[in-house]
Amino acid sequence: MRVFIHDLETKDFLALFPKPLDKTLTISDNGTIHHCLGCFGCWIKTPGECVIRDEYGNMGEHLSRCSQLLIMSQCCYGGFSPFVKNVLDRSISYIHPDFQIRNGRMHHQRRYSNEIDLKVWFYGENITEKEKQTAQRLVQANAINLDCHVYSVSFAHSIVELEEKVLWL
Repeated sequence: MRVFIHDLETKDFLALFPKPLDKTLTISDNGTIHHCLGCFGCWIKTPGECVIRDEYGNMGEHLSRCSQLLIMSQCCYGGFSPFVKNVLDRSISYIHPDFQIRNGRMHHQRRYSNEIDLKVWFYGENITEKEKQTAQRLVQANAINLDCHVYSVSFAHSIVELEEKVLWL
């Protein structure tokens, strides 16, 4: 299964993906997501599940079942859009609170045994080289924290340009 997190407007999403995506859980902004409280309840009170009971509360479980994590986000100062960042924050239950040393650095242990390939597409009209570098480092850091692989990080100036980059779906 794939998990596809995006911040596209409905019309843009349908222009890029006119047919339903096979074996893909699509996470988009329906205006109801609550911000992560930073309470770590997903580690202590309800291990593996967010304590906020909404449709984004099972992000850790969703990630545990996927082999590909696909993210399409507007590039905001070299980072993800607020919605995508919020979904990723709400996904912290995917990892375990205990630490281990990986590649000479301390990171959270895996909670699940699946292997995830990560693909990220950033879009925006005026993405600077500095923002691209920051975004690439951010995705690499997220991949290390989630113990997944960076498959690709791509940039597009517009939604139209994204069409050429997402033919694989």
